[in-house]
Amino acid sequence: MQQVVIFTVLGLTVLAVGALAVCHDGQFALSEFDRIGLSLADDLRNEPLDRLMLGVTWLGSLMLLLPLTVLGAGFLYWRGRRREASFILLTLLSTSALSHVVKLWVSRPRPDLFPALLPMPEDWSYPSAHAMQVMAVALAFFLIAGRQRFVWAVPLLIAVLLVGLSRIYLQVHFPSDVAAGLFAAALWVAGLHALLLRQPSHSVQVESASGAA
Repeated sequence: MQQVVIFTVLGLTVLAVGALAVCHDGQFALSEFDRIGLSLADDLRNEPLDRLMLGVTWLGSLMLLLPLTVLGAGFLYWRGRRREASFILLTLLSTSALSHVVKLWVSRPRPDLFPALLPMPEDWSYPSAHAMQVMAVALAFFLIAGRQRFVWAVPLLIAVLLVGLSRIYLQVHFPSDVAAGLFAAALWVAGLHALLLRQPSHSVQVESASGAA
């Protein structure tokens, strides 16, 4: 339970500290970090990269992640892995809910330094829900993959990085929205994993004693 509290508090702290960093007394100043990130993204613009980023950004959308996660959870449930099924589904739903609650709390406007490459989303900017959601799902599947986890590590990491970079490249998020979202989601998932899947130490001792007997 101690790990659950630690990871959860750290995740919420990342979001809170990030919110304080981007907003001072109700004013949203453009930090040098955000300005440089958005400027670099605009400088890199070209047609092939535009098409790539417009495609990969959907990997962080709830419209894609939710049915994929439901299918994954259904498969795990069918295989008798009910705790893992509950874990990955709760991970996505709770992370998405957390991102939108924080959006409403911070109410940071979307970037307007350069033209966006797609219609600007109607919700607030901080944190990036796409970044949080793809991190949550990728990390959740990595944690339950067992012996196959390192086979999936690289493609999952690439998906997370591409979604995060796409939100900046498309000029719909500040770099700080993405960075805070990724770190907070990773800690949030770690807390859920400790809560739902890590076996309590006393259970392990009981099983060891039973085996010895």
